[in-house]
Amino acid sequence: MPILEPHYSAVVIGGGQAGLSASHYLKEHGIDHVVFEKKTMAHKWREQRWDAFCLVTPNWQCQLPDHPYDGNDPHGFMVRDEIVGYVDRFIRKVDAPVFEHTAVTALEKAGDLYRVETSAGTVTADSVILATSLYSDPATPRAAERLPDGIMQLHTADYRNSDQLPKGGVIVVGSGQSGCQIAEDLHLAGRKVHMVTGNAPRCARFYRGRDVVDWLSDIGQYDITVEHDGMRKKKHDTNHYLTGRDGGRDIDLRKFALEGMALYGRMSGVSNGKMLFEPNLRANLDGADRVYNGINALIDKHIAANNIDAPAGSAYVPLWEPEIEPAEIDLVAEGVGAVIWATGFRPDWSFVGLPIFDGTGYPVHRRGVTSVDGTYVLGMPWLWTWGSGRFLSVGKDAEYVVGQLVERLANGRSVLRQAANG
Repeated sequence: MPILEPHYSAVVIGGGQAGLSASHYLKEHGIDHVVFEKKTMAHKWREQRWDAFCLVTPNWQCQLPDHPYDGNDPHGFMVRDEIVGYVDRFIRKVDAPVFEHTAVTALEKAGDLYRVETSAGTVTADSVILATSLYSDPATPRAAERLPDGIMQLHTADYRNSDQLPKGGVIVVGSGQSGCQIAEDLHLAGRKVHMVTGNAPRCARFYRGRDVVDWLSDIGQYDITVEHDGMRKKKHDTNHYLTGRDGGRDIDLRKFALEGMALYGRMSGVSNGKMLFEPNLRANLDGADRVYNGINALIDKHIAANNIDAPAGSAYVPLWEPEIEPAEIDLVAEGVGAVIWATGFRPDWSFVGLPIFDGTGYPVHRRGVTSVDGTYVLGMPWLWTWGSGRFLSVGKDAEYVVGQLVERLANGRSVLRQAANG
């Protein structure tokens, strides 16, 4: 562990891929800095992924700074241990000045400097990069408090495999990427799964002879910025569900329903031992399929416009339709033994005493640069492009943010030199 200095040109808060990418570029520019991580570097990859976890995007999209995917299967999908190995090699390569198990408890301005209180001591800094992402703490609805005693509850961050669950059915609440993949994991293990859907979109894995991600990359979708028309709202959107498991495939909840999985609309509450649902199952399934077909239509248009030789296209036709919209499930009567909350995460900005947030608690910024001079954010979805916050583009975001930080420091020091030379 490095020695804690009283002052740094830059403090990075968060030791995940975003914070480590920032450290990489700070070192490249010769900027003295420190990284504070309240747990361990990239701990989420080691501690908050289930056994069958794998990447959803192909391996070639792993593009951390000076650390592209280094395996022999660029169009495959790394499983959990392979991802951890990839990240560990990046950690060793960056060799960042990190204080692990060090929580930042307060961040505030102190004149022209920042005052950063941590569990290891207090330092000052010329600038601060908040790289804690939006996925700090598991988010569980208050309705969880009203579940009957004896039903096991887990968040996706704590799920590992079906064997850790008691006998009986399993309710998965939330149909985003994690929820759908865990529901599939349980379904393949032979468990009775009750899937509570939301408005998450879905995407084909392969279409017209290629991975859809490859097509979208060629089209330029990953380069569209958040400032493009209609893209600002994307920062709060749920990711498309599909999987890289067993070489990659679609996730089709309608197919699962034909195989015995029970599907429901969005959860509206829990009362008297029953979980209650909104009557929007059909709308949720139709909405996901509409996005699926819309993405494929975009690929069709690209193929036609560029005269690309590819297999014929097609539109998805629903395999199953709900006959009814279930309003509730009696948890005990249906033999439910566990509920898995696939309800996402919430950020922890409680230590930040700076006026950088909007009315929803989201940091206001442009490409990671906030309105508070010297404060930057990194690692959030759609910070600038679709790849922000992921292995694909977090390095590009970090390079830009550090470039802005370096320019600010250089200008400030130039002013001080001019003043000193009077």
